[in-house]
Amino acid sequence: MSWSGYIDNLCAADSTGVKHVEHAAICGFEPGQEGLWASSPGFAAISVDEIKKMANDRGAFPQNGVFIAGKKCFMLNDQLDIGLTLNIKGPKKEDGSSRALCVGKSNKALVIAEGEAEVSNPKVAEKVFKLVEYLKTQNF
Repeated sequence: MSWSGYIDNLCAADSTGVKHVEHAAICGFEPGQEGLWASSPGFAAISVDEIKKMANDRGAFPQNGVFIAGKKCFMLNDQLDIGLTLNIKGPKKEDGSSRALCVGKSNKALVIAEGEAEVSNPKVAEKVFKLVEYLKTQNF
C-alpha cells in the first residue's frame, strides 16, 4: 500500500481552496513494527521512541511535553484512548506563532498533522479524524 497519497490528501486544500495542514505523517505503532510509513518533509524525523510514547505512554506529556520530530510541543488534551484525538500546540516558530497539531490512532497507525499558520485545532483534527476512521474500516 502506498501511504504517500494519504499524506498528499491530508496536506491538500479543501473544496474552498483552503489548505489546513502543512505537515503530516502516518506511523505504524504495533510492538516491534513501530516506524514512519510516510510523511511530508517536516515530519521525516519522527523517531520510533516518539511513536511509542504517543501510542502508549502519554502519562508524562502534561508535565514534560510531547516530542514530534525532535521538537518539544505542549499537550492541550488527550482523548486518544476514547477514539478521538491527542491535541497539541507546537513550538513557537520564528515569527512567534505556534501551530496546532493533532494525533489520531487507528488499529495499527498514528496519523499526525500540523496545521498551517492561523488554522485552529478543530480544522486539523477533522482531517485527522476522517482519515483515522477510514483506516479503521480498512483494518489499519
